[in-house]
Amino acid sequence: MKKIHKILVTIFAALLVMVLAACGKNDANNKGDNKQQLYLSATAPLDTIDISKSTGYGQTGNVFESFYRLGNKGKVTAGLAKSSSVSDDGLKWTFKLRDAKWSNGDQITADDFVYSWRRTLDPKTKSPYSYLFSGIKNANKIIDGKAKSDSIGISAPDKKTVVIELEKPMAYFKTLMAYPLFGPQNEKVVNKYGKKYGTKSEYMVYSGPFKIKDWTGTGNKWKFTKNNNYWDKKVVKLDKINFTVVSNPTTGQELYQQDKLDLTPLTSQQVKNFKKDKEFKQYPYSLVTYIKYNFNDPDETNRKAMNNKNIRLAMSLAIDRDVLTKKILGDGSETPKGFVASNLAQDPKTGQDFADQQYVKNTVDSNTKLAKQYWDKGLEEIGEKGLKLTLLANNDDANGKQISEYLQSRYHKILPGLDIEIRDIPTHSATQRAADGDFDLYLSGWGGDFSDPITFLQTATSDTSYNQGKYSNKKYDELVARAQNEDANDENKRWQDLIEATKILNSEQAMTPVYQQVTAYLQKSDVKGIIHNTAGTQWSYKYAHKD
Repeated sequence: MKKIHKILVTIFAALLVMVLAACGKNDANNKGDNKQQLYLSATAPLDTIDISKSTGYGQTGNVFESFYRLGNKGKVTAGLAKSSSVSDDGLKWTFKLRDAKWSNGDQITADDFVYSWRRTLDPKTKSPYSYLFSGIKNANKIIDGKAKSDSIGISAPDKKTVVIELEKPMAYFKTLMAYPLFGPQNEKVVNKYGKKYGTKSEYMVYSGPFKIKDWTGTGNKWKFTKNNNYWDKKVVKLDKINFTVVSNPTTGQELYQQDKLDLTPLTSQQVKNFKKDKEFKQYPYSLVTYIKYNFNDPDETNRKAMNNKNIRLAMSLAIDRDVLTKKILGDGSETPKGFVASNLAQDPKTGQDFADQQYVKNTVDSNTKLAKQYWDKGLEEIGEKGLKLTLLANNDDANGKQISEYLQSRYHKILPGLDIEIRDIPTHSATQRAADGDFDLYLSGWGGDFSDPITFLQTATSDTSYNQGKYSNKKYDELVARAQNEDANDENKRWQDLIEATKILNSEQAMTPVYQQVTAYLQKSDVKGIIHNTAGTQWSYKYAHKD
């Protein structure tokens, strides 16, 4: 997950994969000529197909493969690694590669992994996901500019063996290695195309079950076609997946009903109309939308307010998340129990959901009476009678406007003297403003890059760039560090470290969770075998087919 990042970049990555539309009337009418095709849509064009530069792998996880893949329910399944082993101290992983080829017929070798990792970590590449290498030998030094990228802890003793050295055991390492970011790249192809590499579908080679066709770098249509050089091609039943950008859900519904697409997302209003339809489906994702507070606010009064725990608790308790998710959104989205998403990770001893264990009473509940008490106390502590705050939001997020306006109205009603101005701007601009610290409140989201609580918790440590609000808690940082270092090889101690750390965030409302995303769809009944994951590569079409 992601990652992290991404702020809302993960939202984009999740939506990008999800939807679908037909290439056109002629294609739709010819479906019978080749039954094993899907007609899907995306909300926006693909921004890049370079795994070193990508900000998400929702779609490209189907054309690139790493040591492993994610299967049903996020379980790690076979990828380019035939086998793996780990040393007793958890610091050295050895992967044996299977006999696999690139889409152009070249052999995939251990050197392709070494080259790919070095390229991604090269400062010239400016990889937005380089932080995910943290914990691998020398990765942090490379990211900080204190070491060269070729010192990263990966080597190739022979063509079929990859050895990875860690600075500390990583309980989630195997899951992490299913992320396409850690997959191989063909150095010969990168050198051949130079600056053109990855700018069009033909300037790329693919290691996954599909390859991309007809992608120009800016176009609104492209295709995935079966990769006949893929090592496991015998299980891939789809010959083609046709993508078209369809940004309007109403248009998507019309195309779906005209049999021009096989799957389409639904808005809140559409859910009400189709909830009892036999083709109605809901897909959860480990993406939580938060209100981020600027603890380093440039305005002195607002800075005092953002650093006041009682004010933050008041703003959280004033939100009626049940009304927001069930009546306003109405798409199946869930009320969060804390900072970490539900259905992401389970206690290794009891199997209980991490989200249930992190819960702290009177932090994300709806309690207007207590909210007012905290509000009055907080204002008294900072010597103010009211506050004027700006809420930074993304105007190209499907739910952004509804949520912003709900919060504005709710705060006006419940917290006297709180005046919220909404600043709705495009995601890219909002992300930049947040990075610059130019906000009071920021409506932002985070989606898990992999199925472990650390994918969320690392975004709130004092030293991460994704902590735009500059929240800092020494005890929290120590617990996260302990989970990643001395307790990393003891899954039960590590788990308790993470629970305790999350409870700090929740108790202090370092960031206020608003809702957890669930997306509703219509999906044709003859479409089978699509794997949906709650973290990482959200959609896998490797086993998809049409009956």
